Amino acid sequence: MNSEFERHTLSKLVHIDQKSLGKKTPEDFTFSYISLSDVSSGNISKTLEKHSFKSAPLRARRVLQNGDIIMATVRPNLQGFAKITEEFSHCVASTGFAVLSPKDNVSGEFIYQCLYSYQITKQIESLVVGSNYPAINSSDVAGLHIYTPPYPEQRKIAKILSTWDKAISTTERLIDNSKQQKKALMQQLLTGKKRLLDDSGKPFEGEWETAMLSDIGKVFIGLVTTMTKYYVDDGIPLIRNSDIKPNTIDKTKMLQLCSDFSNDYDNRKLRKGDIVTVHTGEVGVSSVIDDELDGCIGFATLNTRPKTLKVNAEYLSWYFNSERFINWCVSMSTGDGRRNLNLKDFVKAKVLLPSLEEQQKIVSVLKNADKEIDILEKQLADLKQEKKALMQQLLTGKRRVKVDDKEVA
Repeated sequence: MNSEFERHTLSKLVHIDQKSLGKKTPEDFTFSYISLSDVSSGNISKTLEKHSFKSAPLRARRVLQNGDIIMATVRPNLQGFAKITEEFSHCVASTGFAVLSPKDNVSGEFIYQCLYSYQITKQIESLVVGSNYPAINSSDVAGLHIYTPPYPEQRKIAKILSTWDKAISTTERLIDNSKQQKKALMQQLLTGKKRLLDDSGKPFEGEWETAMLSDIGKVFIGLVTTMTKYYVDDGIPLIRNSDIKPNTIDKTKMLQLCSDFSNDYDNRKLRKGDIVTVHTGEVGVSSVIDDELDGCIGFATLNTRPKTLKVNAEYLSWYFNSERFINWCVSMSTGDGRRNLNLKDFVKAKVLLPSLEEQQKIVSVLKNADKEIDILEKQLADLKQEKKALMQQLLTGKRRVKVDDKEVA
């Protein structure tokens, strides 16, 4: 560790839980309340509940001011941390937070960045290990150790890392906006409200057909039960409900099934172009079987095999994943808790079908929208990884920053 970085406990750098509402607080005192669920990824909900002291939750006690940092002490591994800006300076937080108020010549932004560091994360993990209800208390927070450089360098490091945070936040907003735009595009394209251009550059015309699913596809149910003794390291890929995501299949946790487990295997085998649909849980969510999964088996899935050339399998998968179709699946489901969509109901689903050429165009446009989101998500992952590496260097003194005379003053 660089000699100019000094090791301090957090209590040496900040005041902890400096102000709280007491019993003498007027009953009609009104405030916005920040609960544990209102804080995520450094952000505080914009729609906080308002309470009077008389009717407020018993946990609503921590008084906040501009410049404070709130640190979730319940499930701290989820990193429910946030900076208090002027917007939230008159709020009251749950006692599930520790409120850190930086002392003189301590950069609050530097302390905030340190909370996400590997060093603090490891200390917190050691405090909650083995606990059924992971939590730390104020004395645990006070005893956390941080390595700190001189105040001007704290500010410079904080400024550098906050610049990365802004880039990350900007990318996250772009992803959210792109997802909303894709959702709106699906709503327009998959209902015919928006028509694309054909190869000649003219808008597609003509009425769409409304077809019953059983008329355009063979629908069968995947395996209902299997025995763990049939699971092997190298066998037939098994697609479970949990593996199916909208228009993609998560292949990272797939199970393999012994090929001779059942005489019914050939009747259960899926082919490239089949669509697998969740029928228990997040009903309706679907994806197409690709080359890599040709020959797999569905487990607790509804499987659709198009039986007419007028249906594009990818279009059908996109249609199944549309808000309209998902809502229909939910409405047809049974069960108060975990939803279940029966085969006899699923085959009665109505599907809007444009011409095959228009289906293909719709698929192309929506896949391009997905690619744009994938690119942004890759950029976000890279930004987060690069910031993490930079934090490890800057917050330990392995890499020093230059501070000019103006910044020292």
